[in-house]
Amino acid sequence: MDRRRAIKNLALVLGGVISATTVGILIKDIIIPDNENSNVSFSATDEELLAEFADIIIPTTKAAPGAKAAGLGAFIPMMIKECYPADLQQTFATGMKEMEEKCQEQYNKNFTALSPELRVKIMEELRTESLVDIKKPSFFILARDLTILGYFSSEIGCTQAREYLPVPGRYDGNADYKPGQKAWAT
Repeated sequence: MDRRRAIKNLALVLGGVISATTVGILIKDIIIPDNENSNVSFSATDEELLAEFADIIIPTTKAAPGAKAAGLGAFIPMMIKECYPADLQQTFATGMKEMEEKCQEQYNKNFTALSPELRVKIMEELRTESLVDIKKPSFFILARDLTILGYFSSEIGCTQAREYLPVPGRYDGNADYKPGQKAWAT
């Protein structure tokens, strides 16, 4: 199975969790023309920012490492560049730049230099802004969706955040589920 088909299958499974924009991008059997494939570029600083952003959405807990540990800082820009059309690539890049400008204007620091409390406050503002026009894709929605998709398709998300049996044996649709048990990954 190729990567695009695997992502489509995962998108179908997670369809209720991620936005229609992201599901639509992942389900479409599109081939992005070469001249649109790398419309934007991301630096190591951008990847660090996205790792911190994702780690607020899925933080480290006693049960499992968070999004940063799962490598979401590199995953999110890779997905934007390789799977999203030029207009959404630009929406994402512009939104990330606007978030950094907001941090500079309000706190005279970039996002990664802010305290965890201020990062959460900025993200809450972005979330509120994204709810104004829910049908219009925004940086927040795209980054949130890719955080969820990337985390729960990563090794950490599948083997530590979820219940996992590396060799499950026969299928048992009536397996016992204990209160407080993690959801099954496979």
